[in-house]
Amino acid sequence: MTQAPERTRFTSIAVLVALLLLCLGVGQWGAAVTLEPVRSWYPTLIKPAWTPPDWAFPVVWTALFIVMAIAAWLVWRAAPLARIRLAGAVFLLQLLLNGLWSYLFFGLRSPAYGLIEIVILWLTILATILLFRPVSKTAAWLLLPYLIWVSYATALNFEIWRLNA
Repeated sequence: MTQAPERTRFTSIAVLVALLLLCLGVGQWGAAVTLEPVRSWYPTLIKPAWTPPDWAFPVVWTALFIVMAIAAWLVWRAAPLARIRLAGAVFLLQLLLNGLWSYLFFGLRSPAYGLIEIVILWLTILATILLFRPVSKTAAWLLLPYLIWVSYATALNFEIWRLNA
């Protein structure tokens, strides 16, 4: 196993803050894309009885984005960049896909496009967990609630698509 690189306290805190800003920024972008459709279009859709209340989404997503940033930071702290390059790239890809889902589902008002994309997002989250695990088991475990929530969101997206097709 490769030794973790020396990181100064300042650098470590700066990277954590940057990751928090990045992850929460993706969340903010997604929220901005959904703002108008959540008020005008989303209420008109037929949704399953097990749809969470609207207030639950920003609460859960904020917590998940914070945990994502912490998981990525733990991996960054644990190994040299050369060893975590692929894990970092896949992490960034899943983050991009996360934001893209909001645009496809809400921005384009397309549960069908959202469904296709969320399956790809789910796979990239799983890949991120598998790539994080050898570097930091804690980081991999931290992403498990994210995978579970996106599994639930996938089922919800499917049902909304099915009920409104």
